Amino acid sequence: MKISMRFVSVTASVLALATLTACVAPAPVYTTSRYPYQAPPQAIPYQEASYVEYGHVANIEVLRSETAGTGTTGGGAVAGGVIGGVVGNQFGRANGRAAATALGIVGGALLGNTIEAQQNGPRVYEMYRVSVQTDRGGYRAFDVQSPGDLRIGDRVRIDNGQISRM
Repeated sequence: MKISMRFVSVTASVLALATLTACVAPAPVYTTSRYPYQAPPQAIPYQEASYVEYGHVANIEVLRSETAGTGTTGGGAVAGGVIGGVVGNQFGRANGRAAATALGIVGGALLGNTIEAQQNGPRVYEMYRVSVQTDRGGYRAFDVQSPGDLRIGDRVRIDNGQISRM
């Protein structure tokens, strides 16, 4: 049972490329609140088991935060260069193969560095602050991931720290 070297190197190239592209997934974003807003659990006295307020949405603001990028470490360029060299080596003969390998190394290094820079670049996150004016005259603010179907002027109900449209 003879396995061709070309088959082994193409398989290794595909496996390495799949491994490199698996690193492109965006970093997870962790937030502490969602819509509808859920207040952190607190000890509620037995007499006040449910507290309901009514009001209307007074304002919806976009809150933006940005994380600084970490830049490139060179790992993406090295991995891309190795993969590009292996793939480039599969093409041409003699001097053409050497040129294809060199071109694959350079192209792979540039692509790997670009992917790493994109992955480690600065990120902008958006949250929304929904301000509610209650019927009693007070204001309440809720930081949510998405305002959903809430619009300024909508009538809302606040039930134990959860805001919902009426």
